[in-house]
Amino acid sequence: MGRFFRESIKIIFILIGTLAVLLLFAGVLNAPARPDAALLIDGRNARPPFEARVLYNDLQARADEINTPLSGDPGLVSFTVEAGDHALTVAQKLQAAGLINDAELFAQLLRYNGLDRRLQAGDYQLRRNMTMRQVGAALHFGRSAQLVATVPPGWRMEQLADYLTAAEIMDGNQFLRQARQGTVVIHPLLAERPAGLSYEGYLFPGTYPLPDQPTPADLIGRMLNNMAQQLPPEAGSLAGQQGLTWHQVLTLASIVEREAVLAGERPLIASVYLNRLKPGSGAPYLQADPTVQYALGRDRSSGQWWAVPADLEDYVSLDSPYNTYLYPGLPPGPIASPGIGSIMAVLQPAETDYLFFVCRRPGCEGSEHVFAATYQQHLQNVQLYRGE
Repeated sequence: MGRFFRESIKIIFILIGTLAVLLLFAGVLNAPARPDAALLIDGRNARPPFEARVLYNDLQARADEINTPLSGDPGLVSFTVEAGDHALTVAQKLQAAGLINDAELFAQLLRYNGLDRRLQAGDYQLRRNMTMRQVGAALHFGRSAQLVATVPPGWRMEQLADYLTAAEIMDGNQFLRQARQGTVVIHPLLAERPAGLSYEGYLFPGTYPLPDQPTPADLIGRMLNNMAQQLPPEAGSLAGQQGLTWHQVLTLASIVEREAVLAGERPLIASVYLNRLKPGSGAPYLQADPTVQYALGRDRSSGQWWAVPADLEDYVSLDSPYNTYLYPGLPPGPIASPGIGSIMAVLQPAETDYLFFVCRRPGCEGSEHVFAATYQQHLQNVQLYRGE
């Protein structure tokens, strides 16, 4: 019995040793498919090949460096990858920009993932508090490290909401609901906005870096702050000189934004509307086409905003306080987001006696207008330039 027992124990230890060796060997060949350091994005890359094992082990040994940002500063740094840049070139530029601490290590990370010759050329916005892996992932997938919303002048809120959804920045429907409610952000620029109105006209155009999973308030707050920063210190007094509240300035500026294409014409177009608003002008109706287009909303046939009515009958048949052919003075609020050029045109308009303007060419080709001080002159311009 003793001998049999000893032989049995020996066999058991041999089997355990063999199993341990097999498990160890299997572990060498089958390293984790989602390691902490070697892969740029967990679950996005194939398992590392056997010939890359040494490189893999080197990366894992320096996992702390790869997964630890150099800074806690969330500020953005502009970075460009030129077409044809190789891994080490990009790595050296990143190190010089203070975004990584070891160009060789970053280049190894890219080589391990097969990305040393497949980086996306372009301009990036990278955060200073990104890890080496996060930087590599951003360059690999050809995207900036932060969501960025770019809003041109002249958009209405619905256009912005459509864009936010299409660009996968946030839920455009949620944004539109909160923008229409007009209560999610409180700001000094809103002080003269009548109660119950939306943020229309206050959503200042520009490019806005946003945090991960941004809310409507994140974007709206940045837009209001940007407007405040862009305005001159004397903006309030300039509005007073025109006899306008800030809400009225933005309302008129939004009309100018939609009417004017040429920057040099903005102060002239603003002067036309300001002259019409003066008591006793004889032309109290602004008769601004974009206000009617705003009231009409989305064109059902084309699906586009800012549909142009077919004829004058369309203008006079639409009963809306935004229809400046039917209602004198300014509409209740802005119709779009004016840029700084249109705002300044209202604050500092050209000094004219103009009350009318018409496009110089049929279809407004070239976007140039001809101005007139009297209705008779205007009729002559219409006949001359439109052939009517």
